[in-house]
Amino acid sequence: MVRRTIDASDVESPARLAELLDEQTYLADEGLVTAAFLALRMGRPLLLEGEAGVGKTELARALAAVLGAPLIRLQCYEGLDAAQALYDWDFARQLLHLKAAEAAGITDAARLEGEVYDRRFLIARPLLKAIETQPAVLLIDEVDRADVEFEAILLEVLSDFAISVPELGTIRAARPPVVVLTSNRTREVHDALKRRCLYHWLEHPSFDREVAILRRRLPECSEVLAEQVAKATGRLRETDLIKPPGIAESLDWTEALLAIGARELDPDAAAATLGALLKHREDHETVLGNGFFGGRRG
Repeated sequence: MVRRTIDASDVESPARLAELLDEQTYLADEGLVTAAFLALRMGRPLLLEGEAGVGKTELARALAAVLGAPLIRLQCYEGLDAAQALYDWDFARQLLHLKAAEAAGITDAARLEGEVYDRRFLIARPLLKAIETQPAVLLIDEVDRADVEFEAILLEVLSDFAISVPELGTIRAARPPVVVLTSNRTREVHDALKRRCLYHWLEHPSFDREVAILRRRLPECSEVLAEQVAKATGRLRETDLIKPPGIAESLDWTEALLAIGARELDPDAAAATLGALLKHREDHETVLGNGFFGGRRG
């Protein structure tokens, strides 16, 4: 099947982008749709901050599907360095090439050096891959988990959409990728990187939007069950939990309830599937011990 490709400039309004995202079962509110539209129209990276599970990463996936572009993901973590994010040389293949050349009797050092640093031996990591791929959506996920020093590398790449490889020269994007950065705000992202981006804070969805998302993503879910789940998760977000549930957990919980044949959210079904919603023992104890779902206290 031929993949449909839409140029970012062909998305003429936020309303049209909302329609295209809806086709990918991503229901975004007006603020998020407008921020995403402006990022497409202005060619600027979009920095999304918010609690885990509110749909930041999912937006990048939905945009990739809308544009018919591959999603290239850079998962950030402490200790991430340039070689893991930009590029690296394939030393094993370079060594094999040198051995093959030696076996063939080639002794011209200048020729060998030129051959061994050929583009075919360069391993493109996510940032370089995104620059060389047209079109592409680049997801820089959980940027707040990377070291502060890594942000300087990102800032340079996102400013020019070019990467300098000393042995080859500068590799520049013929068509810059659409860039989405996400942060759970475990630390503050540096102001210099924020200035390069458009910014949007994602809240947990409203009750009505959460019901709509559950029904859209899980068509077999009844209106009653969706409303009960949305009401329960909304109350849990106001409870003193280690990790309040996001929309991702709401979807998992609803899917778990459907898997056991639940038609409504009764105390037994809620307790049996709580592991799909809450991922800390202390949160289970808080919820079940207080009779949150109307059953017996633990």
